[in-house]
Amino acid sequence: MIPLAVGHGMLTGGSWRPLGGGEVTAAQPPDVGASDDPTVLRMVLGAQLRRLRERRGISREKAGWEIRSSESKISRMELGRVGFKERDVADLLTLYGVVDEHEREVLILLARQSNAPNWWNRYGDVLPTWLQSYLGLEAAATVIRSYEVQFVPGLLQTSGYARAVILLGHGGALEDEIERRVALRLERQQLLNKPTAPTLWMVIDEAALRRPIGGVAVMRGQIQALIAATERPNIKIQLLPFRVGGHPAAGGAFTIMRFLDNELPDVVYIEQLTGALYLDKRDDVDLYAATMEQLCVQAEPPEDTAELLQDLLRTAYPTP
Repeated sequence: MIPLAVGHGMLTGGSWRPLGGGEVTAAQPPDVGASDDPTVLRMVLGAQLRRLRERRGISREKAGWEIRSSESKISRMELGRVGFKERDVADLLTLYGVVDEHEREVLILLARQSNAPNWWNRYGDVLPTWLQSYLGLEAAATVIRSYEVQFVPGLLQTSGYARAVILLGHGGALEDEIERRVALRLERQQLLNKPTAPTLWMVIDEAALRRPIGGVAVMRGQIQALIAATERPNIKIQLLPFRVGGHPAAGGAFTIMRFLDNELPDVVYIEQLTGALYLDKRDDVDLYAATMEQLCVQAEPPEDTAELLQDLLRTAYPTP
């Protein structure tokens, strides 16, 4: 069976500091920087509501009852995974003892702004709901670290390579659908050109580069694009060679994302055939962060990547 490889594949696509952060009151919402991205706003508002709830010693169950919902709904709201109804936010602020009108207006306005549509909504015909969460997290992250074993990471794929990968899982689709999927993949990459572009740290297994996706010409273009990417200050690429043998990421590809607000938990993203896992519990994140650190130690140093890719071009994909 062929995996969907959603973040990086067929459907679309240093040291790790400890978590921390101090007390923030309703009158002092966390800094969202210059971003007006709805996902960022939802995450910031959710973190603020969590702090207010915990400060009052109120359980998620009680908060869920107050808005005629459930404990799990409160959890999703606090993680910024769902939209916010202004009525729900107002009811929670009352429960949490926020009575100052200015403080309430600030957070309710944040809820309203966080419900603005994202750019990827226009790709709804080729974009499953569960993947939208990943695109939102990716757009909001300040640091993205990935290990890839089968494909070049989606944020670094060329159009030719992306098209070849998408065809593996959607060979029977109409040409218009294939092109929309490619366009979605390429539009994701625009976040790397923004003034607030995230730091990208990718560890790519040698297997992903020796698998001739799309043929020699496509692979030559892709490897040349990776060589160019190594020159960008916000992108670090390491290659994990076959000679390393076994390594701690035997379970497969994963991505760790970190966000501007220290109070927001890191999120680990793991693709599956028909969905994805999003892990944010401290023990889970720490395990994957430690695995990533070990991979970075075992992989070739980033300053050698361009030369190694040049060697691969000459030996595996020579010019005809």
